[in-house]
Amino acid sequence: MGSVKDLKTLKMAQENELGVGQFIFSDRYSVFDWGEMPDHISNKGAALCLMGAYCFERAEEMGIKTHYRGLVSKDGTTVRINDLEEPTNIMEVNLVRVIYPKFESGYYDYSVFESDLTNFLIPLEVIYRNGLPEGSSVFKRLERGDITYEVLGLDHSPQPGERLEIPLFDVSTKLEERDRYITWKEAQDIAKLKDLELNEIKKVISDVNNLITETAKKANLTNEDGKIELGYGPNRELMLVDVIGTLDECRFTFNEIHVSKEIARQFYKTTDWYKDVENAKEIAKVQRIRDWKKLCSSKPRNLDPELKGIISQMYMSTANAFLDTNILDSPKLEEVVNSYKKWLESKY
Repeated sequence: MGSVKDLKTLKMAQENELGVGQFIFSDRYSVFDWGEMPDHISNKGAALCLMGAYCFERAEEMGIKTHYRGLVSKDGTTVRINDLEEPTNIMEVNLVRVIYPKFESGYYDYSVFESDLTNFLIPLEVIYRNGLPEGSSVFKRLERGDITYEVLGLDHSPQPGERLEIPLFDVSTKLEERDRYITWKEAQDIAKLKDLELNEIKKVISDVNNLITETAKKANLTNEDGKIELGYGPNRELMLVDVIGTLDECRFTFNEIHVSKEIARQFYKTTDWYKDVENAKEIAKVQRIRDWKKLCSSKPRNLDPELKGIISQMYMSTANAFLDTNILDSPKLEEVVNSYKKWLESKY
């Protein structure tokens, strides 16, 4: 299916009928849209699966429709998270169709999406922002002039680490070679969303944000930002799809220390490969080339071995904290964060 999880299709989605599939969460990871990186993070898949399932089940309790069906236990049965006896990295879900825009003459053509289309993945990624920690893409976009703080709804130029009184809702493309931030008007146009549908999407992102914020708070985490994906069912009913509330979908901090995939991003930002990635993306953007990776002059190196172990524990410990359990064998989250701080001090 992708760089970090695989999809096993049990029943194909049709125009007027949901399919059924299984997400198999792997220990692979990706940063900067590169795809599979050279390392695998031990037990990452199980941690993501458990966190996602927990948040889906809480969302359903709030009345939010999702495509979640349950977790696949060792004996192959589908169970709720409270009935799970040991970790799993397999989640069963309902499937909608994935319909890709055409790429012609350097542009994406979204004409296939119509206002009466049913049972499909909405070609958008919807982002909430409660804060602007170091590493937030907002700062790069402001620096490049791609956006202004006024457009973001702010009355001043923000600083790294700033908390927002009112969450910001952002949106980007989902099915392009490189995710592209767009305005809400552009989002509505390419996905052919009615005004009421757009308002419903914003209501869902707000509710999910509140859910994840409260869940993270119980684990002594701050929910900085995160993303969701959405689809329409056979009757064009809105539902959460993919996965929510994990360390890959969200950016959490523990006493202002990153507890998410951001740790790996920060590591690679110190390498020449990251500079090559940014250069390749810029060239591809100017020349309207779809595959920017073929323009990249280098490949990513392996993570520092000690850091890789810390990241593995970070995933497991955060999952334990979310579920308030010890289903994964890992120290308390605070201990892992302290290990990361010591590693940073020794390297920088």
